[in-house]
Amino acid sequence: MAAATAEFRRVFTAFDRDADGKISAAELRLCMKAALGEDMSAEEAEALVSSADADGDGLLDEEEFTRLVQLGMDEEERCRGLREAFRMYEMEGEERITPVSLKRMLSKLGSHQDIEECQAMICRFDLNGDGVISFEEFKIMMEA
Repeated sequence: MAAATAEFRRVFTAFDRDADGKISAAELRLCMKAALGEDMSAEEAEALVSSADADGDGLLDEEEFTRLVQLGMDEEERCRGLREAFRMYEMEGEERITPVSLKRMLSKLGSHQDIEECQAMICRFDLNGDGVISFEEFKIMMEA
């Protein structure tokens, strides 16, 4: 963890353009553009700063910044895990879970459902009514 802390400190220092020990929403926007080539609106930057601003000063100190970065890393890791789980259930390359692919995976797991039961399971989380589960619907299902 010491190596990660040193890396966070280095990134924090790079983002802290005016070297005041705090990162403003404007500094965050500039660095996101420079580091990642991503444009972030002023509103998005302010919302991101606000989400991690524990002391309410409208700025991120090093500790708040580190928490924000770690939270983002945790979310990325969680999403990667969900993507891997989704791939187990989807039809090869179709990027959706169908009643047939759900039945196949459940059988591999030792739970033998008929196709109607699989359709009913999918129906509960099929938010757009297309009869299959997309990755976005799968994420919602897993969070339920």
